[in-house]
Amino acid sequence: MMKRSTLLRAFISQQRSPIWLIVALILLGSGLYVVSLLLAPIRGAAPFVSSGWNQPVQQGMLHDQRLYIPRLQLNLPYAAGDESVLNDAVWHRYPERGDPEKGGNFILAGHRFVMGLTPGETRRKSPFYAINTVKVGDYLYVDFNGRRYQYEVTRHYEVKPTQVDIEAESAQPKMTLYTCTFGGETDGRDVLEAKLVQKDVDPTHPLVVNKP
Repeated sequence: MMKRSTLLRAFISQQRSPIWLIVALILLGSGLYVVSLLLAPIRGAAPFVSSGWNQPVQQGMLHDQRLYIPRLQLNLPYAAGDESVLNDAVWHRYPERGDPEKGGNFILAGHRFVMGLTPGETRRKSPFYAINTVKVGDYLYVDFNGRRYQYEVTRHYEVKPTQVDIEAESAQPKMTLYTCTFGGETDGRDVLEAKLVQKDVDPTHPLVVNKP
């Protein structure tokens, strides 16, 4: 009787082994895929980047509102509106407080890291993942209402979420670009502050990272 019971348990165990193996492989594959999503912004450039991200543009062809960060090889659309803008672009917050044309505080915000369903979608949703590598003295460029403007980063710092004065009005023309720190929205903001150095930048010239 004991022999039959032992054989029965062994038989059941053999029947279950492939199931547990399949489950283990599925869990392993799922884990590796999640890791690939987490590493996506590190492993490759965002889909905004292409071999032609810095191609000269003919005069009169600046039809879109774009932000360029040469250090990161980023070419991003931006728009005013509500928070839903962040799904597809950088958010121009409080347009009444400033823009490249009228001066003031030109405020831009974007996501640091958002996990998508694919590595490509994760990169697209995380445009400012490497913003910490931008340096004081780097140039930022903006296309606004058919003209190109050049800014120079003067400060790079972090603030707490409660320090909303980064979005205050300014008598001097400047850009304030920020995103969440790696600690998340409740941890703080990684902020770039840049001064306007040139209007009517010639779009037929390639963009440069900083002064030669």
